Amino acid sequence: MATKIRLARHGRKGRPFYHVVVADSRAPRDGRYIERIGSYNPMTNPATIDLNFDRALYWLMTGAQPTDTAKRILSYEGVLMKKHLLEGVKKGAFDMAAADTKFEAWKKEKIAKIQAKIARLANESESAYKARLEAEAKVKEAKAEIVAKKQAEIAAAKAEAEAAARAEVEAAATEAAAEAAPEAPAETPAAE
Repeated sequence: MATKIRLARHGRKGRPFYHVVVADSRAPRDGRYIERIGSYNPMTNPATIDLNFDRALYWLMTGAQPTDTAKRILSYEGVLMKKHLLEGVKKGAFDMAAADTKFEAWKKEKIAKIQAKIARLANESESAYKARLEAEAKVKEAKAEIVAKKQAEIAAAKAEAEAAARAEVEAAATEAAAEAAPEAPAETPAAE
């Protein structure tokens, strides 16, 4: 029986979640499988991979062929690297201790890369958040200036209207006072 290491899709529409399974190569994608060896969630950044390293290595060593995506997942987790090193030990290229030291060095480098990516993503999201806040503050200030100008124009127009009304009232009052006051008789020259 030819075995494959493949992904079985789960999760709702638009939110995929996969199980990494070992299945007969003739079985459908989401059909029967021999063993579930892990899970893969592509919706997170970086993608979340939970893999039973020993079982994946066992199935690779017994001849299971991974699909393209499963191969990338196994490579990301270091299963293919470990298999490569174990085959080198079988051929006599180096001993098991050297293979373990090479694998540990690779694993430390891989973990450092992942942590650097997580830190970079966090830093980018924080800087984007700050940029959005600054842009919103600028827009808010511009709107506040426009509102202040409009309120100043309204206040100026209101003051002008009040001044005009006051001037009319004063003019009317002076006219009324002038009409109400009797005219003083003109001075006649005195006779001599």
